[in-house]
Amino acid sequence: MAISIILLATACTSAGGHHAARPETPVQSPAAMTVKDDAAPPPKPFDRTAHSTVDPASIWVVVNKKHPIVPDYHPDITLVRGYQVATPAAGPLAELLDDSDGRGLGFKIASAYRSYGYQAGVYGNIVAASGQAAADRVSARPGHSEHQTGLAVDLVTPASPGCDFEACFAGTPGGRWLARNAWRYGFVVRYQPGNEAVTGYSPEPWHLRFVGRQLAAELRRTHADTLEEFFDISGGDYP
Repeated sequence: MAISIILLATACTSAGGHHAARPETPVQSPAAMTVKDDAAPPPKPFDRTAHSTVDPASIWVVVNKKHPIVPDYHPDITLVRGYQVATPAAGPLAELLDDSDGRGLGFKIASAYRSYGYQAGVYGNIVAASGQAAADRVSARPGHSEHQTGLAVDLVTPASPGCDFEACFAGTPGGRWLARNAWRYGFVVRYQPGNEAVTGYSPEPWHLRFVGRQLAAELRRTHADTLEEFFDISGGDYP
């Protein structure tokens, strides 16, 4: 009888009863148990020293009323639609103009590179017409103009001639498009409303300054409106 009970118990266990032996959980190797970190590495900090801000040949040079460039500086020049432009800015400017043409904006270059002597004439004419105080709000004294670097360009739209070199340019289709898209080509609208005390100039929504796509994108990402503030460089009025 005892033998029968033992055999019955063995049979129930083997048949998968309540006390049936469960398969062992395989033991993972330490490598298999390691949690994978799929998170992307943090972006590298933007290198604000990648280009000079004092060398007039640098695409990051800051030229304002406190930081002039030497009178005899002449950039390496390339023609874009008949206008002289610093070579680093020429290709991106041509691309911007071509793309804007495709959208029916029809930008025309009104001014690009200006020599020291040419700027002296421009400034002198405004002084003669409006006085020096008024001229200093809208025009650079020779040696203090971004146009001498060849990296600055003024655009107009024949469809809105009444707003050429006027604040209302910002409200034209061309002005709105530049405000939204100039950075994609490496340009910034250099003189914006609310920044007169920093840049030293009244708003000029038609005045673009080439800084390269990398810096233009970083300025947009950080919501920095001026080169002076981004690079911690003095600005404002003449000393």
